[in-house]
Amino acid sequence: MKRMLQRSWLIFIVVIAFLAGLAFLVFRTVFNASDWADQTYNRHISGAGGFARAGAILDRDGEILAQTVGDERIYHQDSSVRKALLHVVGDDSFNISTSVQSQYRSQLTGYSFIWGLNLPKSLQSSRDIALTVDADTCKAAYNVLKNYDSGACVIYNYKTGEILCSVSTRSYDPQAPPKITEENEDEYEGVYLDNVLSSTYTPGSIFKIVTTVAALENIPDIESRTWYCKGREDIGGGDVTCVSSHGSVNLKQAFGHSCNIVFAELAVELGQEKMTEAAKKLGINSSFDISGISTKKGNYNVKKANKNQLAWSGVGQYNDKVNPMQMAIICGAIAEGGTPTIPYIVAGASGDILPDLSLLGNGSKGKNMISGETAQKLEEYMRGAVVNDYGDSMFGGLTICAKTGTGETVTGQGQDKNDGWMVGYCIDEDCPLAFASVVHGSSQYGYGTAGQVAKAAMIQAAKSLKAR
Repeated sequence: MKRMLQRSWLIFIVVIAFLAGLAFLVFRTVFNASDWADQTYNRHISGAGGFARAGAILDRDGEILAQTVGDERIYHQDSSVRKALLHVVGDDSFNISTSVQSQYRSQLTGYSFIWGLNLPKSLQSSRDIALTVDADTCKAAYNVLKNYDSGACVIYNYKTGEILCSVSTRSYDPQAPPKITEENEDEYEGVYLDNVLSSTYTPGSIFKIVTTVAALENIPDIESRTWYCKGREDIGGGDVTCVSSHGSVNLKQAFGHSCNIVFAELAVELGQEKMTEAAKKLGINSSFDISGISTKKGNYNVKKANKNQLAWSGVGQYNDKVNPMQMAIICGAIAEGGTPTIPYIVAGASGDILPDLSLLGNGSKGKNMISGETAQKLEEYMRGAVVNDYGDSMFGGLTICAKTGTGETVTGQGQDKNDGWMVGYCIDEDCPLAFASVVHGSSQYGYGTAGQVAKAAMIQAAKSLKAR
């Protein structure tokens, strides 16, 4: 009797496992049957032959970014727009795996769960994909970014989540893709990587946003305190240097002057645990889902840091890394009182028989990052930095809150190479835009490089937004 009971339980477990597996197979078949179409080795719908029946890709105003004419894939008529949106739209090669033409190939080619690629012509829909990006804004960002080694610029509506600008360099013209050989591979190194989503950089002083959050939320008397900056300080047996001798400053002044000494001392006072907690809550070590694409995780890890290294981590050096999209989301969270709206770039795909699961969360709220009180203080500090240090006229009349940064990557012997940053957002009601721009490989400060990219892109984004 005991043996029969054991066998019955075993049969029951096997049946349950079988039914669960069958249910999972049906689910994957229904909702993920088109995944085969997204593989580059499937030559049935990739290459010129596959795109012979592909739909168009449109920007937010209906401008055609890519379409098929005859058997040829044609891209936007303006070469600067083509290059600016290479990593968003993609090209015929599918080497840019995060692009729309790679990620949404099945939608573009009209794949149907029931008919496969053989849907009767009488039932075929346009299979077009509409994006949230603005071609003119992306062009404005690209025309400045192209003057530097590489970089990225992203702008999104922090209330709706729509991405208006997403530009990555290095780039090339998808209408006339280069032949990359051993002789020119240095020129095109990293060209298939979308830096907005898939790269991280040394943050420099933009990381002081994180250190400020940690200080505001953990040190009760932080705003009544003052520090004295004499341009250099021995912390943990090593120097921490500043760009100037700022003298006596409070936290708001230290933020505006971007005083390394104050933020290095704060990182040490707060300690590894509280600094790590703030970085984690702000999503530095996390990835964000952007229309089905996961951003690259940043890095804040001070477990093995000595006192001097911990000090430098609060300034945005040591081993700190951040992602451009990640920083734009943080700025959007500050603008929204602590909780971000998650950005998206694909507005919709026409003719879908089944809904695309990657689009269901468009414009959804993310996890709370900071308190409303902290967000209000940060806005005050970032606004003060623009008014007092960058100049309020920089953005053509927009009311901007921002922070610049210069992450040192190579120093010494006149070969300084920096990751220059500017991140921030606009508080005008008719222009709710957050941004992040980064320029890699320049010896200049962030204001002079990434700041100029942000300026050009934000002025055009505001113009395009208000014209709708």
